[in-house]
Amino acid sequence: MNCKKQQVEDLYGLLAQSKAIDEVDFLILIKMLEREKTQDCLNFFSQYQNIQQIEKERQEVTIQSILDKEQILNFGKNNVKRIFEVLKKIEDHDFNRYNYSGEEYKEIKQDLIAKISQDKKIIELLKFLVNLTALDERFIQCGSNSLHLLVQIKVDLKGYSFENIRIRNTSLLGANLMRCDLSGSEFENVIVSGMNLNEAKLFNCKWMNLRIEELRILDGHHSTVNQVYFSFNGQQLISCSDDKSIRFWDVKTGKIKCVIKGNREVNSVCFSPKNTISASCSGEFVYLWNLNTGKQVLKFIGHTDCIRSICFSPYGTTLASGSDDKSIHLWDIKTGQKKAKLAGHSSTVTSVCFSPDGTKLASGSGDKSVRLWDIKTGKQKAKFVRHSIGISSVCFAPDGRTIASGSGDKSILLWDIETGYQNGKLDGHSSTVTSVYFSPDGTTLASGSGDNSIRLWDIKTGQQKAKLDGHSGIVKSVCFSSNVEIILFGYGILRQDNKKSNQMVIHIGFHQSVSLLMVLHWHLVVEISLSVYGMLRQDNNMPNQMVIKIMFIQSVSLLTVLHQHLV
Repeated sequence: MNCKKQQVEDLYGLLAQSKAIDEVDFLILIKMLEREKTQDCLNFFSQYQNIQQIEKERQEVTIQSILDKEQILNFGKNNVKRIFEVLKKIEDHDFNRYNYSGEEYKEIKQDLIAKISQDKKIIELLKFLVNLTALDERFIQCGSNSLHLLVQIKVDLKGYSFENIRIRNTSLLGANLMRCDLSGSEFENVIVSGMNLNEAKLFNCKWMNLRIEELRILDGHHSTVNQVYFSFNGQQLISCSDDKSIRFWDVKTGKIKCVIKGNREVNSVCFSPKNTISASCSGEFVYLWNLNTGKQVLKFIGHTDCIRSICFSPYGTTLASGSDDKSIHLWDIKTGQKKAKLAGHSSTVTSVCFSPDGTKLASGSGDKSVRLWDIKTGKQKAKFVRHSIGISSVCFAPDGRTIASGSGDKSILLWDIETGYQNGKLDGHSSTVTSVYFSPDGTTLASGSGDNSIRLWDIKTGQQKAKLDGHSGIVKSVCFSSNVEIILFGYGILRQDNKKSNQMVIHIGFHQSVSLLMVLHWHLVVEISLSVYGMLRQDNNMPNQMVIKIMFIQSVSLLTVLHQHLV
């Protein structure tokens, strides 16, 4: 106990040596270091001990608009010397060697936080150390620990500039980085559960080996969970299982709202885009359920073998189902009548996905082919064959021009639906690719696999952007959300409707329970102009177009949910 107390006192005493330094002093030094492009801050500070040289450098700092001459001259060599001495001691301290977010440092950290939480001067030093990671790699761990402490203290970091910082081996659980400038930053081996990045600038950020912690486990099923699915508003969760039940959950409380019991295993469930009904399939039947009453509304009869995949059209008027009977059926949601039967596959239809405009349907099959269908005519428009083993999952890109397919051959193929040509191949998984899903902006593809990993791919380059490990079982399904606030991780066979813009992220393996997790946005951010209360204004010269201002970047994607309404 005394040893830990001494560690706290030593670190606090070290940080407290910076108390004579003002916020503006740290700002000046960071600007100087950035201007000089130095990678050795200790050497840099050791060369600027002379007061005349310090004053000269202050005159050249590019932040004169917020500093008056007296502030610059009052900086003096004493503050530089203090910072120099503090950094020299920090370099060799455990604070710069070990991950202070670990359980072994919990007690030390709690005592330290109690001492510094109200000390504005030390808080400014911690911010300085975070920014220092962008320049001097020797201080990456102490800068990472500093950001962790700032998050734990709940310092208001909204709108703060953290450009090009390098954060590694720490936890940013629940970090509120709203409107922060994180352009060019790198995050590696960081816990990001619950991180708020709304309106943050994330140009050219790199995310590597991100870690996500469990928020809540939803227990209730007595056998394998086959699928989980969020409601359109994210307030409800529906799950189905081999225990022959469908369960509706309150996402906020984790409590069961309703249980529907049947007499056969339930293979798949999904909510309609309008959030008024849900669909499920057991054996060769599809059922519609009223969300308010929990009562069965319709039963679709037509398939002759087990149904593997169901999917609502973007407008919720049609439901597609793929079956072991090798066929796809299109159903009228209002009448329950079969609108069309799409025949052509020679094996199980494992996956179906509507195009964003609802005019086309993609299907994947155990016959190793991906097929494209015209919804209006029911005719096959194209057939894509390159996989050497059956298809597990298909997904349309948001622009409707590309289809991604995942297969038992461990690869992901990208197809151009206009030319019919394969325009990309993504290799990296060491087992079956069970699920593929495009990000809302179409620049990134997520994939889940039997190798227990989730991978993110850059569509433009074909390179793997990130690998998310940690699952103990097969990842059966992945799905991006436009607001990306919750990840669902469960165990069991899962399919996901690939069209709705406000879906949550879902990961699946093998177990009887479901866990709610948190994750950050996987998208770059754009600056949105003419925004009124979250809605984008219409450009009168471009009817039905949303006004988006893009500044000096070649590719753009959306970070936050954009309400699909015009003012």
